[in-house]
Amino acid sequence: MSNSLLLHFYLKTPKAYISGATPIYLRLTVDGKRAEFSIGHKCEPSKWCKKSERVLGNREVTKILNRFIEQFQAKIYQAQDLLIRNSEDVTADEIRNIIVGKKETGRTIIKVFREYNTKVEELVGKEFAAGTLERYKTSLKHTQDFIEWKYKIKDLDIKKVDNEFVSEYEHYLRTVRNCANNSAVKYIKNFEKIIRICLANGWITVNPMLNYKAKLKKVERVFLSQEELVTLQKKQFSIERIAQVRDIFLFSCYTGLPVPVETKMT
Repeated sequence: MSNSLLLHFYLKTPKAYISGATPIYLRLTVDGKRAEFSIGHKCEPSKWCKKSERVLGNREVTKILNRFIEQFQAKIYQAQDLLIRNSEDVTADEIRNIIVGKKETGRTIIKVFREYNTKVEELVGKEFAAGTLERYKTSLKHTQDFIEWKYKIKDLDIKKVDNEFVSEYEHYLRTVRNCANNSAVKYIKNFEKIIRICLANGWITVNPMLNYKAKLKKVERVFLSQEELVTLQKKQFSIERIAQVRDIFLFSCYTGLPVPVETKMT
């Protein structure tokens, strides 16, 4: 993958040219290979500066055209950056295709994941619990960390997600992140929701999760006996905050209401 990119704006004189404004073209060069195309504007040859590759003069129309050229140049570098982030080959043709709209830039995993999390956050208290949002946020972070760890990029085109990606991601969760079986499976299941969204929207056509077979393991829940609850109830704490946490915990035990995440004892 090359980051070498040269830009050259110039006037292209049509055949049998006599007079008048001529099209402004851009020539892209990457690793010695070129691609050129019109930027959609024209300029009088007498007003074009070959050295600065800009229009001469101080008139407002001239300033507007020069600003357009600057913005057009910025789009070229943005297209280059997009190809790099998506682990695609940076070529003059690929950059040109993005600019002229012949190339679909596709969807990226992290972007889709963030968009979904934003929707979940907006529906907390209506369709989702706060804990669900936190799980998806954690899953998003693990996914992003994995992509940076494995591919050395910030995001990845969703079309590049395959069975190998899923297998490597699960291995990463179990080893690098040291997640227990059920935690790793739940994070993969959260990730699978993003895959289903991409499938439903037609952004991908093959489900990379088809061969994923991991299952949750039954966990024996440890609970307090009546005697232990009474002991905890009688326990005196010097710190009022800890005593309040104890009271909330006991209330949850006796009523069956879940303990809020932020008040759980460690």
